[in-house]
Amino acid sequence: MNDLKKLKINKLLKIIIIVMLCIVVAIVGFILYGKYQLSKIPALSFKEALAYTTKENKNAVITVGIVKNVNISYKVYGESGEVLPNKVYTYEIGSLTKTFTSALISKGIDEGKISLDDTIDKYLDLPEGKHYPTIMQLLTHTSGYKAYYFEAPMIKSFFTGRNDFYGITDEMVLKQIKKAKLKNQTYSFKYSNFGYATLGLVLEAVYDKEYTDLLNEYMQKELGLTATMISDGNGHLNNYWDWKAGDAYMSAGAVTSNIVDMLSYLELQMKEQGYFKSCHESLMKINTSSKSYEAMGIHMDEIAMAWIIDRKNHIIWHNGGTDNYNCYMGFNTETQTGVIILSNLSPDYRIPATVLGVKLLTEIK
Repeated sequence: MNDLKKLKINKLLKIIIIVMLCIVVAIVGFILYGKYQLSKIPALSFKEALAYTTKENKNAVITVGIVKNVNISYKVYGESGEVLPNKVYTYEIGSLTKTFTSALISKGIDEGKISLDDTIDKYLDLPEGKHYPTIMQLLTHTSGYKAYYFEAPMIKSFFTGRNDFYGITDEMVLKQIKKAKLKNQTYSFKYSNFGYATLGLVLEAVYDKEYTDLLNEYMQKELGLTATMISDGNGHLNNYWDWKAGDAYMSAGAVTSNIVDMLSYLELQMKEQGYFKSCHESLMKINTSSKSYEAMGIHMDEIAMAWIIDRKNHIIWHNGGTDNYNCYMGFNTETQTGVIILSNLSPDYRIPATVLGVKLLTEIK
């Protein structure tokens, strides 16, 4: 190898090393900056956090509802926290859907059709000689099931920008249930959309009705939430998830609603009448608050039927998120105070609705 080639190789190596060092420095700097920004959030008031979240974002539409005793109110916020006219918008509520699924389970228990201690093979046609989770384990995310199981439709959804769970059928979920190898034990808390897809199958079997029809009828006719439904892709905002008729994961996160209905639903939760009270009774201690959650004053101490219990703040809460929306509902039954945050921003965008909601709820209680 001649000297010229050696010089070129050495020069190239130096360039590669310099580029790699720059990348490392940039990544470390980004992480440190992120931690610095994160460290400032706990000190922000609700209004300050809201203003920062919507700063210079002309598309932001965040609706905030408050229930305090008999007083009910809401405001709509836009760019940089500006108060907008009180228009009623349709939002995806993501995993807040799970609280409706759990309410139907609680209703089924109240009617003597379901038992918390039953394993799912009592309701679903499954092979004998295997262990299956109980209804309680599914409700509390302690079944041992993964968050989700890979299915072929996910590939197409990835490339087309669709909801990951689009096109995943009941049959696919049932096949995964049959394949899963679970032990006869209570597993530690692991948030599972698949677990709630399984609960959807149980409800379909118990009530002999497809989940979409079952839930829409329950929400609209029984609860009087006339604008709340399994998403049909329509609404006042943009970028709603696509769902295919009969999708199995609808029971985990397919509902859309608006502030009027969500305030009514919040009132139902706070009154704790009938089987709604059972939805909030602790089923298990989980103590799974992350460091970032704890830094924001958010605690996950125990779990009821989907609902998370924060003992330190005396809050019962649940949140939800899709690609383009996130929300939070939390309430204190002792002070009869509750909040609902509906946002058309991604859960990863600046300060999420969960943090905003806890800030507001702890400020007004």
